[in-house]
Amino acid sequence: MRLVLKTDVTGLGSKGDIVEVATGYGRNYLLPQGLAARATTGIIRQIQEAERVRREARRRELDAAENIRLLLVETRVVIAARVNDEGQLFGSIGIAEIIDAVQSLSSVVLERGMVMLAEPIKTIGYHEVTITLHPEVQCVLTLDVIPAHR
Repeated sequence: MRLVLKTDVTGLGSKGDIVEVATGYGRNYLLPQGLAARATTGIIRQIQEAERVRREARRRELDAAENIRLLLVETRVVIAARVNDEGQLFGSIGIAEIIDAVQSLSSVVLERGMVMLAEPIKTIGYHEVTITLHPEVQCVLTLDVIPAHR
């Protein structure tokens, strides 16, 4: 018996999978429990179309993330900060300041979860910050922290 799973079934498959099961198992357990539906040609076509749409959306997201990565690699991000005589910042530069600097220089809007910063930046100089634009697309942004003029 050919069925489409409505929910994840341990040992059988995930929601949306088309599975072949014994007639008794399908008729006596999966169908009455609402775990599956008969796999008609219409339902199979709907599942295939939904999967095609998901793949296309995923491809577009990946392309957009790659375009942003290429833009960020070419962008020099400079942040001016007040420092003491030893080159230590008064305060620190965190994720919010990095997001603002990137947006003002490149018009790319980042979210807090995209910026990976191990600890706040407290010194002048070059710092590398990892930006995760998509689960498959990351880039390293070089941040140049310079002393602000007084």
